[in-house]
Amino acid sequence: MLSGGLDSILAIKLMQEQGVEVQAVNFSIDFCACIMQNGENVATKGARALDVPLRIADITEEYIDVLKNPKHGYGANINPCIDCKIFMLKKAKEMMPEFGASFIVTGEVLGERPMSQRLDALNIITRDSGLKGLLLRPLSAKLLDPTIPEKEGVVDRERLLDISGRSRKPQFALALRYGIKEYPNPAGGCLLTDPGFTNRVKDLIKHNALTVDNLKFLTVGRHFRLSPLAKLAVGRDRAENEILTAMAKAQDVFFKLKDHQGPLAVLRGEHDDNTIALAANIMAYHTKFRNELSLDVNYWKSDTRDKKTVSVKPAGPEEVERLRL
Repeated sequence: MLSGGLDSILAIKLMQEQGVEVQAVNFSIDFCACIMQNGENVATKGARALDVPLRIADITEEYIDVLKNPKHGYGANINPCIDCKIFMLKKAKEMMPEFGASFIVTGEVLGERPMSQRLDALNIITRDSGLKGLLLRPLSAKLLDPTIPEKEGVVDRERLLDISGRSRKPQFALALRYGIKEYPNPAGGCLLTDPGFTNRVKDLIKHNALTVDNLKFLTVGRHFRLSPLAKLAVGRDRAENEILTAMAKAQDVFFKLKDHQGPLAVLRGEHDDNTIALAANIMAYHTKFRNELSLDVNYWKSDTRDKKTVSVKPAGPEEVERLRL
């Protein structure tokens, strides 16, 4: 399993050093910040540097159920780390016959992450994924029970490592030894560990609106809950305006100033005239004309382009903060 991070890269290097043939697998979740770097999946870069074949599998749709109902709970935010790892390992196990694989390797390090890499958590992950004896963690293997490939001599346990804890110094030293210079910043991570993004996801769960499309929508712009059935996203720059346009669904409503340059806003959900006016108010606040007594705002449905205009007074900062997610 290759995330593209340094730990998983090193785990593969340790296998290659012992002559083990490796097939890399990466599980992609569309709203996860940790998979992209300069527009490319970091696992692709890692596989290229390691010269291993890579299969990228999009599990976003299936992952929604994991996010809604994690058996082992959430971390500090809304990150179901243990259930996430179990789910991915089960998917990897399903692929084993296709590749003729005899065991699975990950870059997990004992004690590195407080929720999913404690010893008890690692044992739970091994058990619940159905991979007892078949899940090898080379970076910490000497601190864990021997796996089947170690017992059978397919992998030399003595050449595996005993790294533990949150310090990354051993991994950096190993990267230097292998000549590995490019890898993602270890401080990066899943959006589900970000408090701001977490609040937006909780809002979707609260309003029974947790879908793949709505999760993707959360990743761009400023977000506001206008009613139990409607929310608004306001672009922060030209790039976000373009992304919001591309993400829009048929019944979404666009907002833009009629006579001035400004951001694009997208209203998603059920709405009436009051919701339209409120969305226009919020969008107008996020322009340099927020102190005007009245602004004309064009709005139109994504699937019609039939523009209408509403005149509004830009919202005040208190109302904006009250509605902000």
